[in-house]
Amino acid sequence: MSDGIFIGLGAPDKDGGMRQLLNLRRANRHGLIAGATGTGKTVTLQGIAESFSALGVPVFLSDVKGDLSGIAMAGSPTFKNADKLVARAAEIGLTDYGYSDNPAIFWDLYGEQGHPVRTTVSEMGPLLLARLMGLNETQEGVLTIAFRYADEEGLLLLDLGDLQAMLAYCADNAGTLSARYGNVTKASVGAIQRQLLQLEAQGGDHFFGEPALDINDMLRVDEQGRGYINILAADRLMQSPKLYATFLLWLLSELFETLPEVGDPDKPVLVFFFDEAHLLFDDAPKALTDKIEQVVRLIRSKGVGVYFVTQNPIDIPEEVAGQLGNRVQHALRAFTPRDQRAIHAAAETFRINPDLDVETAITELKVGEALVSLLQEDGSPGIVQRTLIAPPRSRLGPVSAKERAIIQSISPCDGKYDAAVDRESAEEILAARGEAAAAAALASKAQAEADKAAAAQAKVEAKQREAAAREAAKPSTIDKAVQSAARSAASSVGRQVANELGKAVFGSSRRKASGSGIAGRLMRGILGGLFK
Repeated sequence: MSDGIFIGLGAPDKDGGMRQLLNLRRANRHGLIAGATGTGKTVTLQGIAESFSALGVPVFLSDVKGDLSGIAMAGSPTFKNADKLVARAAEIGLTDYGYSDNPAIFWDLYGEQGHPVRTTVSEMGPLLLARLMGLNETQEGVLTIAFRYADEEGLLLLDLGDLQAMLAYCADNAGTLSARYGNVTKASVGAIQRQLLQLEAQGGDHFFGEPALDINDMLRVDEQGRGYINILAADRLMQSPKLYATFLLWLLSELFETLPEVGDPDKPVLVFFFDEAHLLFDDAPKALTDKIEQVVRLIRSKGVGVYFVTQNPIDIPEEVAGQLGNRVQHALRAFTPRDQRAIHAAAETFRINPDLDVETAITELKVGEALVSLLQEDGSPGIVQRTLIAPPRSRLGPVSAKERAIIQSISPCDGKYDAAVDRESAEEILAARGEAAAAAALASKAQAEADKAAAAQAKVEAKQREAAAREAAKPSTIDKAVQSAARSAASSVGRQVANELGKAVFGSSRRKASGSGIAGRLMRGILGGLFK
């Protein structure tokens, strides 16, 4: 294995110049590439990245300006600045210099210039999501409760739709959840939902979903033993700096949780280059900065090296900057008081070289020159040297759309992430529960109304039966006529019988007329009663 990565040729000494080598066993101690616009940072990054790849180390880099995709193609004399690269190679004694390509995989959160990069809401977790959305402590607590309940109920939180549905459920059942987990208010839920809408507007809906990224796909080597260079298209992502920062932090956190402890391996397991690193820290809450510092400090033991690329070294918080052992400082300009402070701060970070005025040299460096201090075999920083940076062997500049499409078609991840998968998760389950509850409520209401109608009908029918019974108990008109006729006939018969009896008893003479009249009436009364 090579002694290390050749960064460039240092200031002349008795042997003609000091070769600046990045020790592979110390490459996981992180690093910084800084310098003003146009001083050669991107070219330095490209040369170091392709050197790692050639030695079998996978690389991840964010292509912020869109010009790093050319690392997948071999350089050519016909491309811009090709003559300068050849001249620099000759100047620093690279006798074996030649153009070569590198195995590359293109990635894009939006799925436009590479394979989509996705993770699930559950994998991101409430802490990073809260930081991403800028939630306060109370709102973060409510978000944590939503995650906790979803986990206990077996509700998968895969995309933002799932999280919105879960939050809506929490709002509708705030009282029950408050009694079980702690205070949940509709106001806090509403605030989180509004932040989710903003995140979705920034493109977060592309980032959350399935299939989720398998970290092992970023640790690949090709059939020649070269590490794949994973290139994230970040030109559009730059417009959403909070999403960019959180994605990179999530990726580091995922690696930290996935990879085993290896200490200081012979060479890194993976190397990250974060271009425009100030975006990770601009307006970032202290909790997020602390998380980045923690991950950067601990991920070293997993064999992962992290290299920040930025215009100004003071863009990096001191807690993080203290972890960066390998440093390449391109020219800075002293136009403003801030620039002057940056120059002074950069000079103080280097191991003193008695033969070099660092503060003066930083302002005098030419394009392609840098002040370099790298960790030695024993882990101590090397003396800072003014160095001519070695040129990359791949193309400077972006690939064409046709070249990108060809590289995509032969990617080892072709077809694995390109189509989104929407399986049953919290949103669908909660929607089904809501529909079932609504249907049950509707059925219950219909049953209640049916029962009410049946009771009313039964009451009507009971009244009708009572009326019918009363009518049935009354004599009919025919019965009344028959009874009247019978009484009339009985009365007539009674009178005749009484008369006849009266005649037989009292006789028919006039003397007895009054007696017979009385007797007749008496007999008619008796007989009339009998015939009623």
